[in-house]
Amino acid sequence: MDARLLYVMDPMCSWCWGFAPVVEALAAQAAERGVPMQLVLGGLRRDQVAIDAAARVRYLGYWQAVNASTGQLFNFDAGLPLGMRYDTEAACRAVVTVRDLDAQSAWPMARRIQQAFYQQGADVTLPATLVQLAEEVGIPRIEFAEAFDSEAQHRATAADFTWVQDLGIAGFPTLLAEQGARLALLTNGYQPLDALSPLLTRWLEHAVDG
Repeated sequence: MDARLLYVMDPMCSWCWGFAPVVEALAAQAAERGVPMQLVLGGLRRDQVAIDAAARVRYLGYWQAVNASTGQLFNFDAGLPLGMRYDTEAACRAVVTVRDLDAQSAWPMARRIQQAFYQQGADVTLPATLVQLAEEVGIPRIEFAEAFDSEAQHRATAADFTWVQDLGIAGFPTLLAEQGARLALLTNGYQPLDALSPLLTRWLEHAVDG
């Protein structure tokens, strides 16, 4: 069987944080049938302008909407420190790097970045922060740091971004189911588990049993 889930996300996308418990449950559902999930990094934002007070209020409004819709918890007081540049490339590259070093740790790394950013107020655009988070999920600091700065991981991250753009995916989270060369869209945007689990069940029945 050649089937897998492809989760297109960005660890600094607030709707992806809201979707985290849902996609974890869906990944577990698929794993019960022997179908793995792979992360594909989308590259949400490349904003080089430092966050000021007005921008922080705007972004916190997005966070509040996600909290209201999904129930995921945010640290509204500590989050989005002034002066941070909302450039998600480094956080995405950190996940791509861990995916290459130890595929099983890619999702834990993405989740750890999300927790640090949304609940602990950490600036996850900083390499030093990402090195620490990688170590927390079991990747040796030196091994991660050397790979993270490498041209190979810059290229791999850019390749993920290009793949997403070429598919015309404009929003995250997006969950795709792949069998062979065929892709099925399970969701583009947040949906609750009770809406998506039956869709995944039907796809798994076709992909695994069909």
